[in-house]
Amino acid sequence: ACEYMTGGRVVILGEVGDNFGAGMTGGMAFVYDPDGRFMDRVNPESLQVVRIGTSHWEAELKGLVEAHAEATDSALAARLLNEWDVEIGKFWQVVPTEIVPRLEMPLSDEEGAAADGGTPA
Repeated sequence: ACEYMTGGRVVILGEVGDNFGAGMTGGMAFVYDPDGRFMDRVNPESLQVVRIGTSHWEAELKGLVEAHAEATDSALAARLLNEWDVEIGKFWQVVPTEIVPRLEMPLSDEEGAAADGGTPA
């Protein structure tokens, strides 16, 4: 999934195949990884792969999952939302390294504080 992705946002709630993100030059993926196997399937050569590190990105992800639940009546999406405080820790955020400096918000609170010359709140 997300091979040669050039833009947009995607939330993946199912399993991914090997070489995830190969050729990804833009966009962002949020990947649910309840089994802890995603890092064995991602192509990390040109990607930043991090846990959700700011309230901004958490809110964006939650909004996308809420929209999916509303549009599809997905039982999985509903369960994730009901258990959000636990399940958020099972998501990865995947972004091509080359676009990280151009994101509207940093990937982590620490990254944002370093850019501001301060310490994280």
